[in-house]
Amino acid sequence: MSIYDKLSQLGIVLPPVSVPAAAYVPFVQTGNLIFLSGHIARQDGKPWVGQLGLTMTTDEAKPAARAVAIDLLGTLAAACLAAGKTLDDIKRIVKVLSLVNSTATYTEQHLVTNGCSELLGQVFGPVIGAHARSAFGVAQLPMGACVEIELIAELG
Repeated sequence: MSIYDKLSQLGIVLPPVSVPAAAYVPFVQTGNLIFLSGHIARQDGKPWVGQLGLTMTTDEAKPAARAVAIDLLGTLAAACLAAGKTLDDIKRIVKVLSLVNSTATYTEQHLVTNGCSELLGQVFGPVIGAHARSAFGVAQLPMGACVEIELIAELG
């Protein structure tokens, strides 16, 4: 099954690439690697605001990380297209780095990030979608977003 069929089966419509809010580009390709800039969680087109351990729970933030994964997939699709490829040409999701807006005492950043990792596994399968990962707690994120995630993928 193609990645696009899998996305359709999951009811996911890929968004267009977001216009950068500062001095950076949404993605860079070097060799076979595609580096995606950090994407913040959005809900209804606006930053999904919250701080874990203060105004949000892990269960409330996990869907935010899933929403980031969908935005990342939209950018990854555009990066593939720019290289004359499609998401079906992704050889591996290499690395996910997740920043979770959280209090000093909050320790479940890894569980929030599962919202992203689990979706990547569903879309790309247990081999291509399996990735290295880091999940950090940070004092604040742009526009008060609860989660920001960046991704590295390998094109085949």
